[in-house]
Amino acid sequence: MTAETNDPSATEPFVAHGPVRRGGSIVLVLLIAAGIVAVAVWLMTIGRTQAQPYILGVLALLATIGLFNLFAFAAGIIRFSDRSIDDPVMGRIADHAYDGLAVTDPRGHVVYSNAAYLTLTGAAGPQDVRPVERVFIGNPDVSEAVFRLLKAAREGKRQQEEVRVAGHDGGQGRWLRLRVRPLGQAKRDAKYAVWSIADITRDRERQEDVFQELRHAIEYLDHAPCGFFSVNPAGEIAYVNATLANWLDYDLAEIGSGGLKLTDIVSGDGAALLTSIVPVPGEVKTEVFDIDLRMRGGKTVPVRLYHKLAFGADGTAGASRTLVISRARDEHSDPERAAEVRFMRFFDHTPMAIATVDRGGNVVGANARYAKLAQSLNGEGSAAQSIFRAVNPRDRGLLIAAINQAAEGQGDIPPVEVMLDGPKERFAQFFVTTVEKDERDAETAIVYMLETTERRTLENQINQSQKMEMVGQLAGGIAHDFNNVLSAIMMANDFLLNAHKPTDPSFQDIMQIKQNATRAATLVRQLLAFSRRQTLRPQVLDLGDALSDLTMLLRRLIGEKVKLDLVHGRDLWPVKVDVSQFEQVVVNLAVNARDAMPDGGKLIIRTANVSTEEAAQLANKGMPAADYVKIEISDTGTGIPHEIIDKIFEPFFSTKEVGKGTGLGLSTVYGIVKQTGGFVYVDSKPGEGTTFRIFLPRHRVEQEVTASDTQATNGAAKDAPAAEAPKPKPDLTGQGTILLVEDEDGLRSLNARGLRSRGYSVIEAANGVEAMEAFDENNGAVDLVVSDVVMPEMDGPTLLKEMRSRNPDLKIIFVSGYAEDAFEKSLPENQQFAFLPKPFTLTQLVAAVKETMTAQ
Repeated sequence: MTAETNDPSATEPFVAHGPVRRGGSIVLVLLIAAGIVAVAVWLMTIGRTQAQPYILGVLALLATIGLFNLFAFAAGIIRFSDRSIDDPVMGRIADHAYDGLAVTDPRGHVVYSNAAYLTLTGAAGPQDVRPVERVFIGNPDVSEAVFRLLKAAREGKRQQEEVRVAGHDGGQGRWLRLRVRPLGQAKRDAKYAVWSIADITRDRERQEDVFQELRHAIEYLDHAPCGFFSVNPAGEIAYVNATLANWLDYDLAEIGSGGLKLTDIVSGDGAALLTSIVPVPGEVKTEVFDIDLRMRGGKTVPVRLYHKLAFGADGTAGASRTLVISRARDEHSDPERAAEVRFMRFFDHTPMAIATVDRGGNVVGANARYAKLAQSLNGEGSAAQSIFRAVNPRDRGLLIAAINQAAEGQGDIPPVEVMLDGPKERFAQFFVTTVEKDERDAETAIVYMLETTERRTLENQINQSQKMEMVGQLAGGIAHDFNNVLSAIMMANDFLLNAHKPTDPSFQDIMQIKQNATRAATLVRQLLAFSRRQTLRPQVLDLGDALSDLTMLLRRLIGEKVKLDLVHGRDLWPVKVDVSQFEQVVVNLAVNARDAMPDGGKLIIRTANVSTEEAAQLANKGMPAADYVKIEISDTGTGIPHEIIDKIFEPFFSTKEVGKGTGLGLSTVYGIVKQTGGFVYVDSKPGEGTTFRIFLPRHRVEQEVTASDTQATNGAAKDAPAAEAPKPKPDLTGQGTILLVEDEDGLRSLNARGLRSRGYSVIEAANGVEAMEAFDENNGAVDLVVSDVVMPEMDGPTLLKEMRSRNPDLKIIFVSGYAEDAFEKSLPENQQFAFLPKPFTLTQLVAAVKETMTAQ
């Protein structure tokens, strides 16, 4: 294969089918031209008549010669010579090339080979030349590669293979690079294949030497007495040596497979220090950090990092190179170093951001918490240049003034509460202290920063809750007093209606008084709904059916310009709500949506079940994870401005013009939903629309069954007719003694007059004490007690306990402007009573009295 030969012919190129060289002669061309000219002169001298036959003969001869050459050229017998083939420079380049070259025809025979090919294939001479597949036949290490090359040659493709050929008699082998390509792009040339063989043994040896050196270097680095790691710009660990992996109790192979990030091995916010280096285009920076690394099990190791980072011409950071020195043993060897380690651990792990600044506010040094804060506010490292960049421009002057005071040596600088700069609304409190410095020290002040965003949010929520509670209490108190006034007006109005016929001139005025009193009573009920002190009559309800029943009413309310779409969820869970109050909620929201779309739009009402898992993912403030039924009411209107969205549920707050709204619509919605045990949230974007989401708790049948016994005890008494829908009775007269307890003199007088007009005997009392005295004076001979709830000296629940202690079977009706639930908790368990909410008419009062007295 590699045998040497002294035969000179072995180094000569071999051409089996080369092109024939054709020589040309200018003398022959001149002689032919001279002969043709001589014939032409002779024909001119002999005369035109005699020369005509000769001219025809010459032309015939020339035509015959031309026709013969044309057929010979077409048949390939004659062809024009290609001077490029005979170019001696091109031929010598191929013949004396360093790599072996050979050309094979479609049958695989070698038609050309240079001297290097003969040498590399071990040919004794041109007559011994062989194609590549015959040279390496029987060599199992090369046969597969040659097979792939032959396949590529037949398909007219390029292919390259590198093979190792064993030496003779155990000698050192060689590495060869084999290539094949078609001779040209033409169809005929594509059938010829050009083979090249190059000896790359020396290149391979150099590569192996470099690989061995690299392997040794990695081995030395892995077992160095200090740790080393590299992080790419994405924050992923690109390399960790074995020493550091051992310190952190990680498997080196596991780290090498990827998936480990810088934040996985750095404790606390220490990773922010490494990523907060200010980029400088084209520079290489080395910073020293004392931080803690986190082991696999969660323990920490104090280390010092020599962090080297190179930046490109555009300021882009490359992969870091970080040397890690363990300081865990310093506690025993060097007390001063141990103290330094403890301080740095305290400094970096404190929950407060700390930075030292110069007089201009530039950050000289900072702990990890501050570095993380700077990145979250203004991007990587940008806030590390100036502490003022972390503060919103509107509050920046406050911090500048505080640092100027520190620069002048002033002590006891008050803390500064400012808004932080950044995409989100965040707040922080800055504490500035003076630094005693010398001429070499650039530090002017130490700034401690504590973020107060969560605290402010919580304070705002508490303040808002307290304000809503106070407003609710105020609204409930106002509603109670109004109900007393309205009850007196409505009772007196009933007397007037009974005394006047419809034909009387003043009858219409009396009806007008009744209508306005009823309207006022509606406003009071809305106040009670907001304060959650109205009486609800909940029942199990299917929201899909309830909304379908409201469809016609809603369409009339919103008008023709607004399109209504109802999208019902499948298999909705039942809920337990007061039907009339729920309808009021939907109607109020629909009317508000209509007013927000003066030019028309779309109102969409959706219902859906929300499971406990889904509710937990929603993370709505104040809403615990449980099963809910969601009612979503969306419009495409003008939306709600961001600055007032937190005020929309407050009573008397309205964006409508004077006289076009009471400001109680959304507060009523809020109160009803809350009293039902649900939650309401709003999302709105100005110009895009508003969405109200109401979550009502799922009602379970087993809960209803469990509570059925308790409801049966109080059911008869509590099912007294409500003020809105009293049950008509054909005969409302009766007999018996009624103890009427009411602290409002005018209202008590009207109620007593009305009851006496229906045949009852009435004993009046202004409060609970007077009622007990009257009760004792009559020796308990009272058939029914009608009592107010809120009274001075002795309230209604206390009065009930005292009277029931004397007469356990005594019947009682409570009347109040507050809700039944407001005082029911203060009653003893299993007490029976009826309830009549204020304001009420004379008919409703006597109906409730007769129903209670006739009940068993």
